[in-house]
Order: sequence, then structure tokens, then C-alpha cells
Amino acid sequence: MTVNFRFEVTVLPVSDVDRAKAFYETLGWRLDADFPINDNLRIVQLTPPGSKASIQFGTGLTAAPAGSSQDLILIVDDIEAARDELLSRGVKVSETWHGLRGLDTSSRQPGPDPGGRSYGSYASFADPDGNGWLLQEITERLPNRD
Repeated sequence: MTVNFRFEVTVLPVSDVDRAKAFYETLGWRLDADFPINDNLRIVQLTPPGSKASIQFGTGLTAAPAGSSQDLILIVDDIEAARDELLSRGVKVSETWHGLRGLDTSSRQPGPDPGGRSYGSYASFADPDGNGWLLQEITERLPNRD
């Protein structure tokens, strides 16, 4: 028997639940839940358009410092269209860049990957607490990876 594992939710550490909720709703993300369980536990869940995975934040969910989640990756078909969409919603988004990602930023070059290769073009933004997101353009996947 094969067991299927599906990644469903990641928890983001935030300092102000209502501010974070408003920010992600501004992005056009679907509000799935806002459960105030008691004075010490509140769970808010939102899902990006087209995604099967969601984010959660709230009160009493994590001991991680607000803003400490980094390099959360959002896959997009068109990096420039995604960037333009975020900008139109008032989000501060970096310029598009290509090159290796990670802590060593010295190989980053301005603009999208010149060959238009999948997995090669990026832009970044952060939520109000500083949780960092990367947009990564993928136009072609390996077979059976949809």
C-alpha cells in the first residue's frame, strides 16, 4: 500500500492577526477560516488563488518570532504578470531577477532569465511582519508533475 502525503498548510508567525489577515486578503487570497477558539487561540487560514496549500496564522499557534518565515515560494506562470498584479494591489515587490537564490545574492542578475527557463526567474515581497515570499516562474515541469 502506498500512503499519499499532501502538504496542506504552513503556519506564519505574525504580530498582529487582523493586520496580517487584511494584507493577505488584499492579495486576493481566499479566507477559509477565522476561528476565535478562546482568548488564547485564534486560527486564520487563507489560500492563494489556484493553490492547494494554505497559510495559517493567529494567536497561540507558534512560538516563532513574527516575521521569521523566509523564502516561502509562490509558483507563477508569468513572473511579470504576477509582479504587476501584486503592485496593482499596493504590495511592494522587488524587481525581477535571475540567478541562484539563497543567502549568497552575488549571482543575482537583473531581469527575468534570458533564456526563459523554468525555475530561473524570481521576484520577492514581504508581509507587514517581514515574512518573506519568493515568486518563482515555472512554465514547464517534468512529466507527471502537474
